[in-house]
Amino acid sequence: MVLAYLLGRAGIAVTLLEAHQDFDRDFRGDSLHPYTLELLDSLGLADRLLALPHHKARFFRFHTPAGSITTADYGKLSSPYNYVALMPQAKFLDFLAAETAALPSASVRTGANVVELNREDGRIIGVRYRDDAGTHDLAAALVVGADGRFSRIRRLADAPARSLGATTDLLWFRLPHRPEDPPDADVDLFFGRHHYVGLLAGTDGWQVGYSLPKGGYAEARERGVGPIRTFLADHVPWLADRADLLTDFSQTTLLSVDISRVERWWRPGLLLIGDAAHVISPVGGNGILMAVQDAVTAANHLVRDRSDAALARVQAEREHAIRQVQAQQVRLEQRAARARERGRPAAPPYRLLRLLTGIPGARARAARANAYGPTPPQLDLGS
Repeated sequence: MVLAYLLGRAGIAVTLLEAHQDFDRDFRGDSLHPYTLELLDSLGLADRLLALPHHKARFFRFHTPAGSITTADYGKLSSPYNYVALMPQAKFLDFLAAETAALPSASVRTGANVVELNREDGRIIGVRYRDDAGTHDLAAALVVGADGRFSRIRRLADAPARSLGATTDLLWFRLPHRPEDPPDADVDLFFGRHHYVGLLAGTDGWQVGYSLPKGGYAEARERGVGPIRTFLADHVPWLADRADLLTDFSQTTLLSVDISRVERWWRPGLLLIGDAAHVISPVGGNGILMAVQDAVTAANHLVRDRSDAALARVQAEREHAIRQVQAQQVRLEQRAARARERGRPAAPPYRLLRLLTGIPGARARAARANAYGPTPPQLDLGS
């Protein structure tokens, strides 16, 4: 979506195809990092976007049986957007779709489900898609696959993603806000012996993610929601007064955590970006940030050059950052797996974390690393 807007803004003819009729569904990536907000500000969009309901998250915290630690403080960033904006992703996409559709050279078609990549002499020259009116061919100088972790474009292009070894799944559900909830709870992790809970503040209540070992969904479903409610009562006691609102597994959504990457993000006439090219785990909420930065890098090249060489340059410029983020996530996954295998607590070492986060500037550096990612690209506004 971001790339479609950037290309359309530069006067490039662009058609965005969305398989669903609208964006009104439950996404799990609701975090807009300072980098993204600064980008939107440079495009004159930030004020209108932030007029929509959102929560300004300033802190990232770990809560362990030994104590609580603030690991990142976004308020220490020298940015007008010194927070992570937690906004339902559907609202963000609705906003961008409307802004894109308003551009003279861009169009947005919803309910348009791509069923085939059209080829000529080994080159992708467009797509075949199906909507309520039938099947249509759309010619294109370049097809961009930005259709997420289960990308159909990636599958049609025969560009498999190699798994890097996620060991955790997450069960997501929602619980309501109450006036007496801690005012500084933003993005918090609560660790128990065998599980942890991720908590995200938001405009529609709390998003709660309960960790499971990879492949542990069937066993958890068999045990029911009782263990989850018990965990909340033990480790997030201020949510205990509403944990009984979780009565059935039908209220939960399984997020099968994945960390994977396509070896080559492009084919002649095709570019994959975002989760279609590299799946980022929910740890750190980096998925949207990495996808937006892919779009900025792609726009910087594609406005002037849509050759295969330009597609290769997009991957070359972004791949190091993606590898760095994914390597860190794999290390965290492996550490969690080793703890489970050895029967050790899932919580990180409290004394070490306290020592590290007590170093002057450590929380600001951690916030900056998460707010911008490695080697953040700058949009060429002259494009």
